[in-house]
Amino acid sequence: MARKDDITGRGPRTGFHVSHAHNKAKRRFELNLQKKRFYVPEEDRWVTLRVSTKTLKTINKKGIKAVLDEARKNGVKI
Repeated sequence: MARKDDITGRGPRTGFHVSHAHNKAKRRFELNLQKKRFYVPEEDRWVTLRVSTKTLKTINKKGIKAVLDEARKNGVKI
């Protein structure tokens, strides 16, 4: 399974390890993904999502229903 956020679709970014001598080596900046279950009372069901902690903060602020509606509008199948 790809290391992507189920809601936003964000994945890892690339960059460099930079040593004290300024040598560069490729690396990946992974997302802080968490597997989380959410109860959606309007649909009377539980939804398990793999979301980043940034997306979790958005869900806490807006609510799961608003975030799911916005994601479905953008073409994400949940």
